[in-house]
Amino acid sequence: MLSQAESVLNGQVTLRVALAGQPNVGKSTVFNWLTGLNQHVGNWPGKTIEQKTGFCHCDGAVIHLVDLPGTYSLTANSLEEIIARDYIIQERPDVVVVIVNAASLERNLYLVAELLSLPSRVVVGLNMVDVAAEEGMAVEPQVLEAALGVPVVPMVATKNQGVRTLIETACRLARNELPYRPNVPQIRDDHRRVLAEIRALIADMVPEPYPSDWVALKLLEGDPEITAMMHERLALAGRWDQVHDILKAHEDAVLAVASGRYAWVERMVRAAVRRPRAGQITFTERLDRWATHPLWGLGLLAAILGIVYWLTFTVGAPLQGWLEQYVVGGLAQLASRWLTNGPAWLQGLVVNGVIGGAGTVITFLPILMIFFAMLALLEDIGYMARAAYVMDRFMHLVGLHGKSFLPLFLGFGCNVPAVIGTRIIDSQRARLLTILLAPLVPCAGRMTVVAFITPLFFGRMATLVAWGIVTTTLLLLAVLGVLINRWVLGGERVAFIMELPLYHRPNRRTIFLQVWQNSLEFLKKAGSLILAMSVVIWVLSTLPHGEMETSYLAQVGKALAPVGALMGLDWRLVVALLTSFVAKENSIATMGILLGAGQGAVGLQEALTQILTPAAALAFLVVQTLFIPCVATVAAIRQETRSWKWTAFSIGLLGTVSVAAGIGVYQVMRIV
Repeated sequence: MLSQAESVLNGQVTLRVALAGQPNVGKSTVFNWLTGLNQHVGNWPGKTIEQKTGFCHCDGAVIHLVDLPGTYSLTANSLEEIIARDYIIQERPDVVVVIVNAASLERNLYLVAELLSLPSRVVVGLNMVDVAAEEGMAVEPQVLEAALGVPVVPMVATKNQGVRTLIETACRLARNELPYRPNVPQIRDDHRRVLAEIRALIADMVPEPYPSDWVALKLLEGDPEITAMMHERLALAGRWDQVHDILKAHEDAVLAVASGRYAWVERMVRAAVRRPRAGQITFTERLDRWATHPLWGLGLLAAILGIVYWLTFTVGAPLQGWLEQYVVGGLAQLASRWLTNGPAWLQGLVVNGVIGGAGTVITFLPILMIFFAMLALLEDIGYMARAAYVMDRFMHLVGLHGKSFLPLFLGFGCNVPAVIGTRIIDSQRARLLTILLAPLVPCAGRMTVVAFITPLFFGRMATLVAWGIVTTTLLLLAVLGVLINRWVLGGERVAFIMELPLYHRPNRRTIFLQVWQNSLEFLKKAGSLILAMSVVIWVLSTLPHGEMETSYLAQVGKALAPVGALMGLDWRLVVALLTSFVAKENSIATMGILLGAGQGAVGLQEALTQILTPAAALAFLVVQTLFIPCVATVAAIRQETRSWKWTAFSIGLLGTVSVAAGIGVYQVMRIV
């Protein structure tokens, strides 16, 4: 079978290169420098893990670059690790380029130790040599290359130094133009005989393309996937009992494998690294005295989050308003003039359904782009790991870890960036739980309705009532987090491996590409869904006679009137809740239409005081705050989970909880 290096695409040699590395080593920066905008973001087949692929050129060859998920090892402890190792073993890339952090070489070389046991050739990208120098460390690339037996390329990826040399080295290695004699780590001496016995028993039973030596090691490590695969094959041949007996008699073999690798890592580091003198305090250590302090760290995090919140919504909101007024509003006026002589339904569909729906997407862009930029900046300089560390013990109370805090916090401005911001969470279970909880954070749209109604019914107590609604919502978020984690997600606690990377200067190109990719993905995927849903809502609120009061949506509201009565609400308030699905503030406009408030806000306030009691008003606000999220948030949930099942679960959960809470509040208030 021809190797990938010998295949031909459009008359050019095509090489397949996999990019591997632990989190926070600059892998994304390298990938972005090499591929630029020639990259595609999708998902691994059948998985929710993001997949990045791209193309670049080197010495007449087309390089197909695959960015593997960041992983600390190749043991089946997480979905990322399984994806990375399965791709390398089953797809057999010509070269695996592994990026390592020169300032944290001990931790990074463990992954290299595992990769050297696999068939694909390895090139080591020794990144952040400048950061290591600032920390008083010196790594000698030539010595490390001689010790490893594989090419080593020193780099400063943030400045695009050594990146081109890295891909050229990979290209030359694939063409057999460079020597390759990998120094593969060995198992500890006292277990080498055991490994040989296992290897002899399984050698002819290991399926292609798995290497038998590697499979034998994984059996000794107790790898669940490899053990299950070999158990099935060996049982059919009557050999499993022999293998199982050996494994059972040497249950400590996993320590022998790991200690062999760690001893190998120690030799590599001892040969190639010169450490700072004893007692020298590094720049990272000085900053972390504040950033990771139990008290001062919280204060610093609060200040940084305040800046993020201010920039995202104070700067983004005027831009959002400008787009809404001049771009979306201008298009709506232009469409109205063009369709003046056309049917009224066509004008309404185009202006309110299509332009209104697409306008929702466009107006979110300033907020999202600022949020993406701030998130990428904090991640790139190394602060996000500190924020997660500081908040980790608090988030564990609801079954999450520290990285979930920032997305949930941003939900106070808008639930859309809160849901999309969960991309920073590595654990898929924690990410899913955060997505399900994010819509419970009271967004600015919900608080607009609260601020409009509370003064009407509660006077001087309005601020206290609003505060109580928000506090109760957050307490409910914590309770639901515990219940969903335990009953729906199985109560699993995924190990949160947290590495605090060294601080370093941000890379503008990396930040720009992250903002570009995330914004474009939101426009393409969420935008189409928002547009479709907005048109459906418009149709339901217009047909069959062109008036809201007699529309299908109103008929649904009247059908739900008995449920509304349990909360002290008539059908018009129920319809107002339903139309908040387009945008939370929309419930105010709907009430204005249905209650005939021809004098604007003043007329609506008078109409509300005539049909609502304080108990019913409080119930309405509770339901509004907890109700199913807006269409943009639902689209974001569908986009991020890639699952209609979880999207429907979120809608059903919040719909049920909000109605139950509204009924409970109204009935209790009536008694009190």
